[in-house]
Amino acid sequence: MKIRNLLLLTFVCGLIACDNSQGTSDKDAQASVANSTNKVMSVSEVEWEKLNPARGDKSPQAGTLWGDRKGKVATGFLVKFVDGFSSPPHIHNVTYRGMVINGLVHNDDPKADSMWMPKGSFWTQPAGEPHITSAKGEKNVAYIEIDSGPYLVMPTDEAFDKGERPVNVDASNIVWVNQPEKSTSKKAPKVAYLWGNPQGNDLRGNLSKLPSGYKGKINSNGSIFYAVLIQGQLDYQMPNDTNTKTLAPGSHFSSEGKSSHQISCKAGEDCIIYIRTNGKFDAR
Repeated sequence: MKIRNLLLLTFVCGLIACDNSQGTSDKDAQASVANSTNKVMSVSEVEWEKLNPARGDKSPQAGTLWGDRKGKVATGFLVKFVDGFSSPPHIHNVTYRGMVINGLVHNDDPKADSMWMPKGSFWTQPAGEPHITSAKGEKNVAYIEIDSGPYLVMPTDEAFDKGERPVNVDASNIVWVNQPEKSTSKKAPKVAYLWGNPQGNDLRGNLSKLPSGYKGKINSNGSIFYAVLIQGQLDYQMPNDTNTKTLAPGSHFSSEGKSSHQISCKAGEDCIIYIRTNGKFDAR
């Protein structure tokens, strides 16, 4: 049975997340513009295919954002479910992390009662552990991430235990802290820590929440920076370009090395961005 509530874990993680508020310097950000490695992909540009071809038309659809889920590299991809989808019990050969973008998702032990996670929720699924995945809602989309591939669906009679345990974190249990931490403004960007070691150059996963109407930059000094929009509408402006690209949930932007990402969150809803990085970042 998966962990139902992780208030203490998310509280501690939220406090640790403020380490990211140190950020990068304006000088670093300016240098990154001159040597931009920024990339941006709208969700409308995603190419979809069957996640599990063996299931035919019953298979969810998958769309790769970065990496290659059929290869051996780290990968981030979207999964799209039809309303009422429920998988048979199965396992995966690799551990994955998930974020709900649209609809409701249940992911748990085959005998567990349904626990529907709304958008902004986070879960992990350890390699080798039997589970089912279900979805309900007019539109159901999740972001899935693996540290190495390939990503395979396998029968439960091949189950194994690597000592990892699954985690479900409802969006309401995620604890946010201001960025920077000392800011008392209700309109300050916020950050939450999800996984990994927040110190040094270790890889970690975070959420960044930008208030409705926000205009500014996310500066990063990590050699790895992948960002996926989970909630809201963003306008993204490439360095040295006056044009903007409007991004809906499921869209993605990335960079290598020190970088600066010029963005604005459209009015009406806060923007939540999942960020995978191995360095400090800040929104300003």
